[in-house]
Amino acid sequence: MIRYPNGKSYQSALIEKKTSDKQLKKKTVDFAKRGMSLEQELNIANEYYLARGLAVIHKKPTPINIVHVHYPKRSAAVIKEAYFQTPSTTDYNGLYNGHYLDFEAKETRLKTAFPLTNFHNHQIQHMVHIKKLGGICFVIVRFSALERTFLLDADIVIRFWLAKETDGRKSIPLTCFESEGTEIRSIGYPTLNYLTTVQQIYFS
Repeated sequence: MIRYPNGKSYQSALIEKKTSDKQLKKKTVDFAKRGMSLEQELNIANEYYLARGLAVIHKKPTPINIVHVHYPKRSAAVIKEAYFQTPSTTDYNGLYNGHYLDFEAKETRLKTAFPLTNFHNHQIQHMVHIKKLGGICFVIVRFSALERTFLLDADIVIRFWLAKETDGRKSIPLTCFESEGTEIRSIGYPTLNYLTTVQQIYFS
């Protein structure tokens, strides 16, 4: 029997190595998406689409007016006071397949419904304008506790919002996402390949 200087047999060392490799592989798979937010996954997907000439989609910058900046040293600056110049609209916009895309991305820890309080009136009005002008507008909502992500057309969100204004329910139920939306199921890279779902809904 062949042994290493520490007395361990070659066979034992080989078994330990195989076990270690399996554990490392399992860890890589299990933790690939751990801690990654919906926004991070969308940004990675958008970089992937841009690099391959599939689409040009960017997160909209939030207009901020900086009032006071503190310089503790020459190489660093700390913003001490700032405020939003104008209300933000939706999170992302761009061009895909010759069409204008505009969408909002939201996450919730709830398991049965998505609260409409996560939207603001100016965002809904923005969606209305986009739809009227023929743009593709939708929301991507992640139920993080369920690890499920859905794409829901803006018309459905607008419908629930208007119903809320007339004493309707204050949330969009999960059953609506399941029946009227489309669950984004991604295999491979990027992990949130939402354009496959967009293609399926709007271009099939």
